[in-house]
Amino acid sequence: MEQKFTHFDEKGNAIMVDVSEKKDTSRIAVASGVIKVSPEVMDAVVNRTVAKGDVLGVARIAGIMAVKQTAQLIPMCHTLLITKCSVDFELDEENLEIKASCTAKVDGKTGVEMEALTGVSVALLTIYDMCKALDKRMEIGKIHLERKEGGKSGVFER
Repeated sequence: MEQKFTHFDEKGNAIMVDVSEKKDTSRIAVASGVIKVSPEVMDAVVNRTVAKGDVLGVARIAGIMAVKQTAQLIPMCHTLLITKCSVDFELDEENLEIKASCTAKVDGKTGVEMEALTGVSVALLTIYDMCKALDKRMEIGKIHLERKEGGKSGVFER
């Protein structure tokens, strides 16, 4: 069976998918990623001594703001009325990693996977920005969709 790509018209031009006939459903997506830091950066984040301020607090706000701006950043993304958004962090001091998780929820015609992925990406970039004076060798990675629920495809669990 040949897969039909919905983001292109019959001439191969990129288009926004028409979701006007779809029913609103409750949808949720969770994405996560990691930033690998130096012992100096981890210590400064844990003890809140980074010169630019509360790293995780600012990164949380940046991630939430990014979720709300996803349609302006990713071509063909639909503008969504986000009904819930959270960004959380887990510090793994032994492995010098900060894991960020972003949860986005909407009642609508299309999913929120891109919003959750954008939120976690911007949260991690914000950590990098706020800590780069201490160490520019930080590495951002492992960004992926953990889970999604709702819509025609149902539940996805990584």
